[in-house]
Amino acid sequence: MGTLSTALSDRLGIEYPIFGFAHDIATVAAVTNSGGIGVYGATRRFPHEIADELAEIRRLVGDKPFGVDLVLPDGMPEHNSRDAIEAHIPDGHRAFVEGLVDKYEVPEPSGPGMRTRFIRSAEIEAEQLEAVMASEVDLFACGIGAPRPAVDKAKELGKMTAALIGSPRHVRRAVSSGVDFIVAQGAEAGAHTGTIGTFTLVPQIVDACGDIPVLAAGGVATGRHVAAALAMGAAGVWTGTIWLTTDEHTGHMQPALVDKLLRATSADTVITRSESGKTFRQIRSAWSDEWEAEGAPSPLKMPYQDVLVGDLLGAIDEHGVEPLLHSGAGQGIGYAKEVRPVAAVMNDLVSEAESVMQSWGER
Repeated sequence: MGTLSTALSDRLGIEYPIFGFAHDIATVAAVTNSGGIGVYGATRRFPHEIADELAEIRRLVGDKPFGVDLVLPDGMPEHNSRDAIEAHIPDGHRAFVEGLVDKYEVPEPSGPGMRTRFIRSAEIEAEQLEAVMASEVDLFACGIGAPRPAVDKAKELGKMTAALIGSPRHVRRAVSSGVDFIVAQGAEAGAHTGTIGTFTLVPQIVDACGDIPVLAAGGVATGRHVAAALAMGAAGVWTGTIWLTTDEHTGHMQPALVDKLLRATSADTVITRSESGKTFRQIRSAWSDEWEAEGAPSPLKMPYQDVLVGDLLGAIDEHGVEPLLHSGAGQGIGYAKEVRPVAAVMNDLVSEAESVMQSWGER
């Protein structure tokens, strides 16, 4: 075993127990090719896109392992029907969104936004799961929810399985789903996140999970964080924000958004429900400020908020409407000071973590 090797990394056949989540194919492949394991966020992709994109990642990484992540929340509608959702959106919420369009002079989008391409529904989830199971992906992770039938099917097909949780009270359900390991995601994490800090959460989840491996997530941005995670009993780390400002990932981003990410400190992120209806940590912008302003309506539940704001969010990204541009990002964004290749980020994580761990024996 190397300094950073764990039983979980050995089981997966990876050099380092560093999991890198991204919505970008090139970034996912680069994480895997740099010795970790890339995990593709496919929740907002059509089933046929998932099939094609996972096949492309396989082409890029050869026989090295990689993963895919889906969000499978309870309580979603049965069918992929936008009209059925639209019928229940209050007029006041519509007026508020139209006011944002007028105030910031947002041009019309060329098509549905990322959150309105389809409705988060049982129908779509079933088709997405079918595409994942038919693929050659090595790891199936559930960002929200971990239905036992899906976990069982993945394991039957030889895929490893994982569930992300943000509270000790979620342990029993996650373990009962049968997943191979748990990701303990602290509040510092970007996108959908909870309220308990990583340093507090991880040891509790490790103790509660017994022999089931646990990864530490939320604010992991340096080698010192990696070493600390292992010291807390984690079998590795789950990372996301640190890959946002890599060469591979920024190639398809608005330059103004990249600049915002590089200028952001750890205090420049906020948790809001205005993105999806669920708690979501992102870069502070006029978008989050407007939803927190006096007189703003309370965000709707998922998937109603998705439909309410999805097309507008798509237009903001498409046209680069600078005040409203934002991205899901964790507090680890404060460590991003320049755009660098994935391989360089990975090298720094590994070398610093190994240096820290070696120093423990010298004290």
